[in-house]
Amino acid sequence: MNENADPADIFRQESAELLEQLEQALLDLEQRPADHDLIDTAFRALHTIKGSGAMFGFEQVAAFTHEFESAFDRIRKGETAPDPELIAIALNAKDFIRAQIERPEETDAVIGVCILADLRKLFADAQARAPIETPAGTASKPFDKPAARQTTWRLAFRFNKDLLINGSNPLLLLDELRGLGDCRVAVHCDRVPPLGEMEPDACYLEWEVVLTMAHPRSAIDDVFMFVADDMELKVEAADAAAAESTVAAPETAAPAPQAATSPPPAHVDHAGGTSETAAKRAGGVETSTIRVPAERLDEMMDRVGELVIAQARLTQLASAGGGAMGVAEEIERLTSALRDAMMGIRMVPIGSLFGRFRRLVHDLSRDLGKEIDLTTAGEETELDKTMIERLADPLVHIIRNAADHGLEDSETRVAAGKPPAGHINLVARHAGAEVLISVSEDGRGLDAQRIRAKAEENGLIAAGAALSDAELYQMILRPGFSTAKQVSALSGRGVGLDVVKRTIEGMRGSIDIATEAGKGTEITLRLPLTLAIIEGLLVRVADARYAIPLTAVEECVELSQADATRSKGRSFLNIRGELVPFLRLRELFDEPGEADAHQKVVIVAVADTRVGLVVDQIIGSHQTVIKSLSKLHADVPSFSGATILGDGAVALILDVPHLIALGQARETRMQSSTVELAR
Repeated sequence: MNENADPADIFRQESAELLEQLEQALLDLEQRPADHDLIDTAFRALHTIKGSGAMFGFEQVAAFTHEFESAFDRIRKGETAPDPELIAIALNAKDFIRAQIERPEETDAVIGVCILADLRKLFADAQARAPIETPAGTASKPFDKPAARQTTWRLAFRFNKDLLINGSNPLLLLDELRGLGDCRVAVHCDRVPPLGEMEPDACYLEWEVVLTMAHPRSAIDDVFMFVADDMELKVEAADAAAAESTVAAPETAAPAPQAATSPPPAHVDHAGGTSETAAKRAGGVETSTIRVPAERLDEMMDRVGELVIAQARLTQLASAGGGAMGVAEEIERLTSALRDAMMGIRMVPIGSLFGRFRRLVHDLSRDLGKEIDLTTAGEETELDKTMIERLADPLVHIIRNAADHGLEDSETRVAAGKPPAGHINLVARHAGAEVLISVSEDGRGLDAQRIRAKAEENGLIAAGAALSDAELYQMILRPGFSTAKQVSALSGRGVGLDVVKRTIEGMRGSIDIATEAGKGTEITLRLPLTLAIIEGLLVRVADARYAIPLTAVEECVELSQADATRSKGRSFLNIRGELVPFLRLRELFDEPGEADAHQKVVIVAVADTRVGLVVDQIIGSHQTVIKSLSKLHADVPSFSGATILGDGAVALILDVPHLIALGQARETRMQSSTVELAR
């Protein structure tokens, strides 16, 4: 563990997982309101956040969560049911807690007061409902449960001396015990040393408590869950009458001050508010973390150890002038294994991303007034952590677009013979060296004629230009393109899907679109497994070398003399009866000199589109470690990065989607010129 790590950052990381757990439980609870396990899961998440918040000095978080928890406890007691209205307010409360933790300086306390007021009003309305006559003729209110049997427990506990240093406050724990029922406390000072030997920040006191409550025994464990490793706790059932004679009366017990009067831990930055501001003052950089299974780290450590041994052998052979081929092969094997182990550490199940979209669909359903169901599959599919972070926004745009434009309202669906609830399906799966993520819906489907008319109106394609359905559907990814008849709060301005296209292509991915009128649309994102290392095909154009991602390469063919001497404005290859346009990279990159006598063509493909890239020589496959271009060259087209070769030279990595788009643009211009000449 980093000794300089801010304890507040530890709390933020842990609370993010707890809030995600809370959100999933609330969303499930809306579908299964009678599931007590879900209610307990949500309650435990709230309780943990409250306790951790108090421990790490997030007092506002602890105070708000305590009020939220108290209200939610009424659901656990059966006083009201978790209906959609209550779940909506609870989700808002969860969002407010997240804002208090991540951006406390931007959080308005009035919002929290309003959320709690809404919760209390909702419970008050439920309690005020008209009584329901039971078969026996007695009146009861909805959700009433029979009074639970009161049980008396005797607790004796003492803490380690370092409890206060670690940021815990025993008085807060006693307050929590008082909140469970009738609580009588006695303090024992037997361990307190003479004043001269006393350490001012040590905890010497012991407590004995008699607690009468209707809660189960586990409620006591919940109170001490954060300090269980730093204390000795004894709990046993006790007779209430006997308890009266063994513990001092409440009047003689030392009163415990309220939690609000306890001083905050010294490490909390109240002036700056967040760890981000503290990091900025310290000149630090914001970091992110990832949880890694221990066996993956063990595997990587083993590989590193073997690599060190092989390196020592190579040094010895080099100094002795012996042959080093066998050691070189061993190092190559170990390097490959170490690379795979390292990539495995960065891999994260995509289910961590999919879980966020349940809340998105829940809110879209409410805002659009449509019934929408979301199903997911392939949550165990692993993807590089960096890619998962970058995928969040594109998938949000696609799902919002599917809900707003793709799915019809319930009346329209029923009239078309469909179920009233629309369906969005989110699926991830492996396909070779790629990961495919598809978002499909069972809505109205894309209107090809309407897309064509809009594209011609915007000047994106020539009137009457021959385009395949796949090429036509790609038009919806163009900036500013929208076929919506009116602008809504969610969409209609043509902003969103073009952002998706730029982001996915920036990750060296591609987008496939398939649709069927009246049946729905499916958008599939094709992504490489990792952003750091790829298999590349190394080629030479003039004196420069370039790398082409191997996942985009279909085949390599010879450029015949006949194909090479054709008009350079319009070049096609006949690949097994299919015409494939090709680009001469020498011309594209303005390379001087004459081309080699026997040029090669690398056929690359994205989705259903194929383009040939003419090169002078195909060198072979190459493990390509991707390096980002500098800010001065970041916007240079045709290249997505660079790599360093074994001889120390730099090879640029070709941006295949951009080159294919360039080939398509040239073909469209040629078609337009042909149409003009025909007129």
